[in-house]
Amino acid sequence: MDRCIVLVDAGYLLGAAASLLAGEPSRSRITVDHTALIQGLRERAESDTQQPLLRIYWFDGAPDRVPQPEHRRLRVMPRVTVRLGALTRSDGRWAQKGVDAAMHAELTELARNRACSDVVLVTGDGDLLPGMMAAKEHGVAVHLWAVQAADGDYNQSEDLVAEADERRVLDRTWITKAVRAKEYSGVCAPQPAPRPEIAAILSAPLPDSALSAPPERPAPPPQHPAAGPGQNGSEERVPAPKGVPTPKDLAALRAPGTQPAQHPASATLRWSSDKGWVDRPPVEPPEAASMPTLAQLTTAEQRWADREEDITTVGGDPYEVGQVFARRWVERLGDQSHLQKLSGMYPRIPHRVDGELLRYAARFGLLAHKDDQIDERDRYAIRAGFWKEIGVRTGVEHAPVGD
Repeated sequence: MDRCIVLVDAGYLLGAAASLLAGEPSRSRITVDHTALIQGLRERAESDTQQPLLRIYWFDGAPDRVPQPEHRRLRVMPRVTVRLGALTRSDGRWAQKGVDAAMHAELTELARNRACSDVVLVTGDGDLLPGMMAAKEHGVAVHLWAVQAADGDYNQSEDLVAEADERRVLDRTWITKAVRAKEYSGVCAPQPAPRPEIAAILSAPLPDSALSAPPERPAPPPQHPAAGPGQNGSEERVPAPKGVPTPKDLAALRAPGTQPAQHPASATLRWSSDKGWVDRPPVEPPEAASMPTLAQLTTAEQRWADREEDITTVGGDPYEVGQVFARRWVERLGDQSHLQKLSGMYPRIPHRVDGELLRYAARFGLLAHKDDQIDERDRYAIRAGFWKEIGVRTGVEHAPVGD
């Protein structure tokens, strides 16, 4: 077949680009315009091989092989196929597993089936040498592309370079058409753009009730009435009471054999964290429990359209994610009285809706590399974006927590 195929090792391409533009191979140090990058690869491949492009294969790693936002965008682009390996953490560093094997298998299979006349490899790993040799034996011309090395030296296997039929270097000028280094004010990561809504929540003072000393409670009676002090002659110590009971404490109240008097009847839970505390009853009011979720309001057709919008339009910024979720929820809400009730609950989002909101945010990679937990600041941003959109829809300006 007189056509070309491009196999891209994304770890090599973007890592080498980060070294060239930002001085270190961390992909977090660069911003990538994937649409421009794919277009550039296609034009360069067709120009170098003088053959039309069949397909670009994008090989990358992802935690648990779950597609990240960039992978979801790439795999819906024309002539692009995404293949994911695992991304594992070892000795404090992230490493790809299975990517080289997948590239080797794809390369040899394409050559064996004579799917193309030319293959472009964007990689530097010498493990692909057997696959390159097998492709050549099947009559395929192999083009090896390198990213310009930051130190002017080679960043590819010498054996791989020697075996290639054609070699090209993607220089700084070509790379910067689609990749740029992030601006840093210092050695530390840049602070995100300030948002008044988030800053107000984070800086909110504790309520007066939280600042006062918790009431003392009597020590519980001993389990054996006849027992006296401990064997060492000391009396049993009673743990200091907590000012705010935890969910575990409240669950203990309902356990058989416990004494309800251990906690005050008006016990409340603190919402979100110790920054900007807000009292929340342990049992939600009926109007909150009856609040419909977005899943209940969404039809199958809307679910498909939402998925397309998430892939092609939503950028994944936590604040934006909260706004998108709230917009869909409001637009599909038949009974507008729920909207007014929700606005009156500020800053607390009903538990079912809040859980669904955070699960939706997890689709955009906000859980990645964070031990399956959304960062606290991201959670504030998600909820702030949600309330901002609700305020726009209701015309109510929600005062920051603590005002």
